[in-house]
Formats: sequence, structure tokens, C-alpha cells
Amino acid sequence: MISNVKTSQDINLQRLEELQIHLWGKTQPHGVLFVLDESNLKIVQTSSNTKQFFGITPEEIIKLTLDNIFDSFQIEQLKTGLESNNLDFINPTKLWARVDGDNYVIFDGVFHRNIEGFLILELEPAISQENIPFLSFYHLAKASINQLQSNANLTDFCQIIVKEVRKMTGFDRVMLYKFDEDDHGEVIAEDKLEELEPYLGLHYPASDIPLPARRLFSSNYIRLIPNAKAEGVDLFPKLHPVNDTALDLTHSILRSASPCHLEYLHNMGVGASLTISLIDEGKLWGLIACHHLTPKYVPYELRKACEFLGQVVFAEISAKEETKDYDYRMKLTAIQGGLIESMTQANTFIEGLIKSNQNLLDLTSSQGVVVCVGDEYKLIGKTPKEEDVKYLLQWLKKEINEDVFSTPSLPNLYADARNFKDVASGLLAVKISHRNYILWFRPEVIQTVDWGGDPSKAYEMQNIDGNLKLCPRKSFELWKETVRLTSLSWKPVEIKAALGLKEAIVNIILRQADELAQLAHDLELSNAELRKFAYVASHDLQEPLNQVSNYVQLLEMRYDEALDEDAKEFINFAVEGVSLMQTLIDDVLAYSKVDMRDIEFQLTESETALEKAIANLRGRIADTNAIITHDPLPTVMADGTQLIQLFLNLISNAIKFRKEATPEIHIQAQRLEEEWLFSVKDNGMGIDPRFSDRIFVIFQRLHTRDEYPGTGMGLAICKKIMECHRGKIWVESEVGQGATFYFTIPVGGQQRDRKRGSTR
Repeated sequence: MISNVKTSQDINLQRLEELQIHLWGKTQPHGVLFVLDESNLKIVQTSSNTKQFFGITPEEIIKLTLDNIFDSFQIEQLKTGLESNNLDFINPTKLWARVDGDNYVIFDGVFHRNIEGFLILELEPAISQENIPFLSFYHLAKASINQLQSNANLTDFCQIIVKEVRKMTGFDRVMLYKFDEDDHGEVIAEDKLEELEPYLGLHYPASDIPLPARRLFSSNYIRLIPNAKAEGVDLFPKLHPVNDTALDLTHSILRSASPCHLEYLHNMGVGASLTISLIDEGKLWGLIACHHLTPKYVPYELRKACEFLGQVVFAEISAKEETKDYDYRMKLTAIQGGLIESMTQANTFIEGLIKSNQNLLDLTSSQGVVVCVGDEYKLIGKTPKEEDVKYLLQWLKKEINEDVFSTPSLPNLYADARNFKDVASGLLAVKISHRNYILWFRPEVIQTVDWGGDPSKAYEMQNIDGNLKLCPRKSFELWKETVRLTSLSWKPVEIKAALGLKEAIVNIILRQADELAQLAHDLELSNAELRKFAYVASHDLQEPLNQVSNYVQLLEMRYDEALDEDAKEFINFAVEGVSLMQTLIDDVLAYSKVDMRDIEFQLTESETALEKAIANLRGRIADTNAIITHDPLPTVMADGTQLIQLFLNLISNAIKFRKEATPEIHIQAQRLEEEWLFSVKDNGMGIDPRFSDRIFVIFQRLHTRDEYPGTGMGLAICKKIMECHRGKIWVESEVGQGATFYFTIPVGGQQRDRKRGSTR
């Protein structure tokens, strides 16, 4: 790839790209064009040079049918061919036109229908009266094709092509011109007269063959301009009489070139040109451009031979390019297979990708790669810093919509990339999902590009008689450019390998998602059984425990005088054990009820939830004179009941594990990027940091029940509430320094769970 040369004439280039040269309304003077009414072959529009060929003025000829001009027997045959709706059966055809008494002129006639469906007949005077037989046509190209097919080197192959085309056509210069991904072109092969200046290896800006011209070359395999200085011939009438619009001449072989292109040929010293399009799956890959210093007409049959040769040539070019890339493609396929196998065997696709760093780099022949999963970045090789990658990803997500994006000149698109051009002038980005990307990088490679003239002066606007006219450049002298901020280009096979890796990753993720879905289903069934068990246990166990408690106490009342002190103490132990068992059962039931299935996400005022929790604790608050304060608290997307329970447990713990001083508890919240961060701070006895995780485990206690009553379920319930809200909870504390419990609630709640809640 070569650089995009920025000029002050961008608006001119836009005008150049918008030219509708297929609606130019002019034809070349060496032939005649008829637009026909297909129902009766009446001429409804014509090129205005009919007097020269038929001795009939345009005004007179549009009153005639083809039967009035050509041999009637031939016209009947043509009508039959036209009815078959396949014009290939009648193209080309020899037509005899009677002129000047019994004199005849023979034409090569070609029919086509334009995009609007109008039938068009184009006529050129025939050089010979007979078509070239098929065998002669075949032998004309056979020698060239044999040479091409026997040559294995692509560069030599292209050189043979231009040599053979020049031998067949007799042009002074024949070039093979290849487009790159930015539509600039390079002459990759050339055969010419010895005295002509060489163009081999020179690059030409996209404006030399602007977009409208490239579209027309893609629609026609061959294009002849036999006299670059000939004046174009107007159509008569100027507009088509049926729809009163300019005639679309996209597929016309006689269409006149635009004045800008003709001036371009004049500036190059070209008197005639023949262009053979090399088309790959509808896209213009390149051109075989033939130039002659003086006007030169190429017979229709020879042009068809060149067209046939061009198609054969490109088939061979495609095959040779594929052969050239085969070994490399096989190497990349093997690397890709190794990465896929590694991902399949690993717990996550990321582990599999980074297990063999070199493979991931070799997949695209890059020197650096970053695997971005959410907010985590795995940097391998020579890459920008993590902070630079973060900002680059933000730009990609905002500006690039494609699943795969590649550029060898990132700094020209993303200005901040100039800061890390030494490692990342080239970027190949593959989007796995909205938050997951793989980015490959290539360093800057400074190179010199030879241009056929200064590309920044490829065209100019001239004021001619008060009218602005777009004119091509006049200089084609060698002009050297040093290209910076550009890496080696990404090959299509490398981009394809990266896309293949993405597809494999997606398949692996989908497979893992299926496995997780099955696991989630199994867990749902298991949890349902556990909930059922907890409910049954809480009810079925309460009844016998109540009986034990009642009968033990009844035993104490009836036989109080008969019991000694030890017996009474034993009875008290039994009653306390039963009470503790009942409390444990109640807590287990409360824990089991904290469930995603029953959660009701809605806009909840945190202050209201806090006030209700404080109201439930007013007795303990009064007993301890606890002071509870809070900052303004936000409205969050949460389950109101669970939020009350969360505040209640945290404040209750703060009061329970107090020091001798009056308990002081402060609640506040602050907004982060995607979540609210709450804190509940106390001045209590504090917690040893070694146990900061243990306290959230079910039934885990740091003190005996004699010191502090309870079952150890409160913080476990808090943790489960936060898991249901897709948030986190943790503690920061030191012994004797109080404790601060933090928890987060996502700003938007959990979308999937809200939907689940709304459809239950």
C-alpha cells in the first residue's frame, strides 16, 4: 500500500468522483450508434454522424427502421435472434447497408440493452468482409496462452503478457497496471518502443482513473479510443424521446471519453489507447493498457481476441497468486489449528490464546498483539501501553462498525497513534463481541515510492472563459515520495486467518455457553430442591422442637420441688439449645429466600430502604444510644425488600460488635462509571484483615456465642443479596479501628434479570 496524499484540492477530487461520464451523450466518430424501438426496430435516437456513413441526416434517419437501411433478409434473421432474448447469439454480426445506389458498406454490428432496457445497435465499418473463423481466432491467442501457462514466476508471467499483447496489437507501449486497496495503481509490467520513457515500477494516484471510470472498466472487458484527438459526436436528439433523460451508455463500445481523460492522454503524448480490464469477481483488479503515439484503429475481431486473452490471463494470474500464497496459507492454517486446539483444551479461550504467545503473533506475521476481554488486556510482544490500547479501543468502538478492520497507516486515521508509531503504525482488529477484541500491530516501515508525477498535483481547476474546468496534470516525470507512519500491508490471507480465528472463538464461546446453560439448568433444579428442603425442614423441624421445649419446661414446672440445682441447670441447657436450633432454622430459611427468582428489580430510593431498616432496629438503637447518620443516597435499580435486609444486617452487626464508646455509624454513596458504591462505616471493635473473606461464609463466626449471640448468617445473607444484584461486597478494617463495609449496585440493574422478573 502507498500513502494517501492529502492536498488542498479535495473538493476537486470529489467533483472528479461525481462525474457521470456514462451519461456524457457523445460517441466516438469512427462508428454509428442507433437507439431502437424494439417492437419495430425503428430508430428513435442516433449519433449525429449518420450523413458521413449513410448519406442520411440524423433528422431523416430517426424516421426510418433498420429495414430501410440494411438488407431485409438480414434484419429478419436479427429479429429472430432478438426474440430469443440472448444477444450473444447474434453478436457480432455483419450488416450490409446500401448507400449511393447499388454500393454497399459493410459494418460490424453489436447489439446491447442498457440499464434502462433500451435496445442499442453500435456499428463500425468492417475492415474485412468475413468474420475471423474460430480456428484462426484460437491460433491467434494459442501461442501467447502456452507461454503464459508454462511460466511459474508471477513477475515474469506479467511481462510475457504485455509482450504478447503488444505483438498481437502492434501498440507502441503496453503496460500491466495493478490497483492497490486504495485504488492507486502501479505499473508492474511493460513492453514498449526502446526510445520511450519507461513507466515500469511507477505509481499513479487514484484520480488518474477516478471512480466513475473504474466502474465503467468493471462493466466492459475492453475499451478502444482509436483517435484521442477526435471530436466526440452528439446524440440526436440529445435526450431519449421516451423518458426525456440522458442515455445511459455504460456498456457502449462507442461511448466518447470524457474531455478530462482525453486531455490526460494528450498530456501523455498518447494518440490512441486500448484497455483490457482484468476483473476478479466483479471487482477491477487491474488493466492491460495499450498506448500508441498516433491514431490507431484495432479491428473488432482482434479486440475480441484481446478480450478473450485478458480473461484467460487473469484466470492464470489468479491461479499463480493462489499458488504463491499456498505455502504461506498452509502455514497460517496450521498455526490457526494449533490455537483452536489450545483454546478447546483450556478452561477459557483467553488461556488457550495466550498459552503460546508466538502462535498468536505468527498468525498474522505481526510483532505485537493485545487480547482485550472486558476491562482486561493481555499484551504480547511489542504493543502500545495498556492506557494507549484503552483509548484506541474507545476510538474503534465509536468510529469502526466492521467486525474486522485493517490499516497499514493507523496514524493517518487516529492521530494519537503517532505516539506509538514505532510499534503500531499498522493495525488489524477483530471484534469478537462488543467488549472483546483481538488487536495485532505492526511497526512503521519507512519506504520510498516512485510516482509518475507529483501526486499532490494530479489535477487542477482552470478558469476558462469564466467557466471552471477540471484539468489533469501535465507532468509525468519521476517524483519520489518518502512514506512514513505506514507499516507493511496486511495480506488478504492474514486477514482471512484472523477472521477464521474469530469464528473459532465464537464457536467455542457458544459451545461453552451451551454447557453453562445446561449447568445452569441443573443448578436451577438443584436449587429448587434445596429451597423445597429448606422450607419443609423449617416447618417440619419447628414442630418437634416446640414439643421438646414445651415438655421440658412443663417438666420443670411440675417437678420443681423434686429437682435439684443440677437438674434445673440441665433443663435450662435443653431449652437454650432448642431456642438456638429454632433461630438457626429461621436463619437458614431467610438465607434460602434470598433468590434471583424472587427478586423484583425496580427504581428504589436507598434512603427509604435505610429508614425502614433503622425503624426495625429502633429498640437496639435506643438501648445502645447508637448514632446513625447518612449522606444523601441515590435512587437505584434494586429489590426494595432485599435492600432493607442488607442495611438491617450491616447496621445490626455494627451495633453488636461495638466498643465501650457510643456506636457511631455513617452511610454514604458515590457514583462510579457503571455502578453506585455504598459504604457503611462504624467505630466498633474492627476485624483482623486475615478474616475479611471468612466473615461472609455461611455459619462462620469470629467470636463465641457467649461473647456475641447469633448464628453467623447475617453477612452470608448480605453477600447473597449482592450476588443477586450483580454487585460486590467487601470489608476494610483493622482490629480496634472500626470497620467499613462496601457494596456496589450496577447503575442500570441487571437487564436480563429484570426481563426475567417482568415475565414471571
